Amino acid sequence: MTSGRCVFLAWLVVIGLTTSGVAQKVKVGYDKSVDFSKYKTYTWAKLDHPVERPQLYQDVVGTIDQDLSAKGLVRTATHGDLTLSAAGGIDFGYNAPPTATMDPVMWQGEYGAPVLNAPLVAQGTLTLQFIDGSQGKMVWRGTVMQKLDPEQKDQALILAEKAIDKLLKGFPPKH
Repeated sequence: MTSGRCVFLAWLVVIGLTTSGVAQKVKVGYDKSVDFSKYKTYTWAKLDHPVERPQLYQDVVGTIDQDLSAKGLVRTATHGDLTLSAAGGIDFGYNAPPTATMDPVMWQGEYGAPVLNAPLVAQGTLTLQFIDGSQGKMVWRGTVMQKLDPEQKDQALILAEKAIDKLLKGFPPKH
């Protein structure tokens, strides 16, 4: 085999490994009894702790806001029909949002009830919860995993935006 062919094959392997590593893994669960068409506004939950990566956090919130605006939802400062709670990060740790009350019988998708209450968030994970503002009950929860390299900020932001778009593609759920 010529050295040119070896180099070409090596690049194919590298490209294959790189593209397989950027695929997002999405898991979603929601309350099947809820009529999501009744929700018109949303409010972001207050943060419990300071943000470690403010640029990434602002980009995540901005992307979520854009996606929800395109779906007809309006962000309000207080008392939205839904309260959004997002958590996650590039590192592994206890950075999950507090879990709102839920009826596991009414859920489909993401996980069974015991895992929904787990406080750990894996590396490169974003967990987004939608809580009914009037009932204080979680009605939708989604998780997306995307490996991000904090040293490559521009690429990390692009990958994070794509992961969020994929996460919210099926929101609101259709009956």
